[in-house]
Amino acid sequence: MKRFCIVFAIFAVFALIGSASAGTLDDVKAKGFVQVGVNGDLFGFGKPDEKGVWKGLDVDTGRAIAAAVFGDANKVKYTPLTAVTRFTALQSGEIDVLCRNATRTLSRETALGLNFAQVNYYDGQGFLVPKSLGVKSAKELDGAAVCVLPGTTTELNVADYFRANGMKMKPVVIENTAELAKTFFAGRCDCLTSDASQLAGTRAVAPNPDDYIILPEIISKEPLAPAVRHGDDQWYDIVNFSVLAMINAEELGITSKNVDEMLNSKDPKVQRFLGVSPGNGKALGLDEKFAYNIIKQVGNYGEVFERNVGKNTPLKIERGLNALWTDGGLMYSPPFK
Repeated sequence: MKRFCIVFAIFAVFALIGSASAGTLDDVKAKGFVQVGVNGDLFGFGKPDEKGVWKGLDVDTGRAIAAAVFGDANKVKYTPLTAVTRFTALQSGEIDVLCRNATRTLSRETALGLNFAQVNYYDGQGFLVPKSLGVKSAKELDGAAVCVLPGTTTELNVADYFRANGMKMKPVVIENTAELAKTFFAGRCDCLTSDASQLAGTRAVAPNPDDYIILPEIISKEPLAPAVRHGDDQWYDIVNFSVLAMINAEELGITSKNVDEMLNSKDPKVQRFLGVSPGNGKALGLDEKFAYNIIKQVGNYGEVFERNVGKNTPLKIERGLNALWTDGGLMYSPPFK
């Protein structure tokens, strides 16, 4: 009987944890906005501009979620978080969703109690060095002082890479992204290692970007995706399909500029996607026009990518793995039906 009571108590605790994290949609609607955790210091992904307006690929992901829930992409507030504080902020309920260039891993999905939605950027870890260092390959960095963020997959990856290649390194660990960049630009470390997208964003805000190069080696897989807490399937579905809506729209050729015209399409896939034929919205607990609102106000994935990090931005990033599957990339949406 004692053993039964203990087992019952454990299950009761897990049930309470699950119920406590459920109902995020109702909480969001009650306060009137989506609270999104972002980087805050990463150009192209999450950073206020000179007028204080938040911009970036992750910022637009948050705006897409707000458009899906409220029909208004502006009903969102941002909480800048460091690599160390990001998961705690989500676990504690300080934020509703984390859109902060976070890598989906097994331990984060299990031990940390998180669920990662559809990847919004496929990345990999690289190295940024000054041209003056005269280095052409990461395998020439033996003995280098390496700037790195703590509490990240980056920290483990770089240690593994140096060990596997018989090299030594001197880690320079700085918690804040902006301070890490300043430390690197000040010459306190020989190289900066992070996701290649973050390196591009860091280089873009350098005093002289042309003085720095990203080395050719990519040493890891970093699928970056929004994250939510375990225990609320409906909220996970909403975040997941908000990202997928942008990808699906690009597949269907629907953009922010032609979405009103596409409401008259005779294609059943387009009709279902834009809510002309009902069903998808109800299944998510949202308005039938949730996908229309995302594309009208935020854009499809291609528009979001090119606006924030694409080849015509200071980051000059090619689509690569983030191209549609039909163009050789990994972006692929399941059917909206």
